[in-house]
Amino acid sequence: MRSVRFTKRTWATLLSAALAALLLPLAAVQFAQAEPAPKSASKSGPRDAGSPADCALPSSTDGTDAPDEGDEGHDTDYNVFQRPAGDLRVGMVFVDFPDAPATESPDDVAAQLTPGAEWLREASYDKVRLDITQHKKWVRMPHKSTDYGYERGLSHEEHEKYIKDAVTAADPDVDFSGYDMVYVVPTKNASAISFSPTYVYTPGTPGVVADGNRLKWSVTFGQDMWRWGPKVLDHETAHTFGLPDLYAFDAGEDAHRFVGGWDVMGLIGGAGPQYSAWHSWKLGWTEDGQVACRASAGSDTVRLRAVEKRDGVKMAVVRTGRTTAYVVESRRASGADTGLCATGALVYKIDSSTRSGHGPVKVMDAKPNAAPKKGCHPLDDAPYKAGESFEDAEAGVRIDVLSADGDGDTVRVTKK
Repeated sequence: MRSVRFTKRTWATLLSAALAALLLPLAAVQFAQAEPAPKSASKSGPRDAGSPADCALPSSTDGTDAPDEGDEGHDTDYNVFQRPAGDLRVGMVFVDFPDAPATESPDDVAAQLTPGAEWLREASYDKVRLDITQHKKWVRMPHKSTDYGYERGLSHEEHEKYIKDAVTAADPDVDFSGYDMVYVVPTKNASAISFSPTYVYTPGTPGVVADGNRLKWSVTFGQDMWRWGPKVLDHETAHTFGLPDLYAFDAGEDAHRFVGGWDVMGLIGGAGPQYSAWHSWKLGWTEDGQVACRASAGSDTVRLRAVEKRDGVKMAVVRTGRTTAYVVESRRASGADTGLCATGALVYKIDSSTRSGHGPVKVMDAKPNAAPKKGCHPLDDAPYKAGESFEDAEAGVRIDVLSADGDGDTVRVTKK
């Protein structure tokens, strides 16, 4: 869920976005059998292809209008966002309301979320560890659950007031001075607290302060946690790191037409929720030495190890413009992706000038006309297999999948 500063739609719209599942084909993709590389294509080494820095895109969304949405650029502003590294100290408080008193145990509610901490540790290659302290006592909020503005879409100011009320109510029993982030978890009886937005502090404003500590990041969970389960924690926490939403805010016929379930920032309950190689690189979990960059004309053969595994080259990037690039990575049914509907070389386009919820990442579908398997999204069969190719003639980009095994794919990337 995007930061609520820009969430002005109703919960009904949010729910329709979460449930939509019909794919709109991506018309610009061409599909072909792999062919030998043109004789004119060079077999350039890394020095000729470009350093990883040459393929890192700038954060070029309008920061004055959307300072806390996140984008696909590499120059993340860590004065605004939380640095995704090491042990992050999180306080979890449980709230109920005068019109919705809790009848369940905090333990029962926490169990719906806390497994997400271990999932994030594994998905980040052990680079991020959430140290969650649960304050297992129901704290009564000062207002009714229906008074907090969720049914109207919830503005940034309303969201901040909700967090401030929760922190103030819990403060007599909780020392907030040592926390990097706060999770606010409501009783299941509070149906009005419908969805789970992320809060990012706006510099220069009073914000929320407790025990001498400015609480710059928070996730306030809602009833959608009972639908999405623990990975809603990973989706929302990643917003505090500066990642954007990859589903479509304008749901149309398919809210997940951009990436389907290939990243937890898209369809949270998707078949392949592992963070993409691009996101892992942006967050610093994948190192520059694990990125093959093609920023100028030429051709490279790259052995890609599956992103679900910790080592090896994770992606090949072809820079196509100031804010655009194509990426190819290898996906296998292991780790966070054990439920994959299909495996292979996943190709997607990045545009760091496109805002959160408007398609900053678009997966290229190898089989746009194929019906998905039962229980799978139309994009779940998007990866390219050995002997198949992707081509964008206008951008001068071709990606050939030369071979594949259980550990990854070998691809040839060409820029004309």
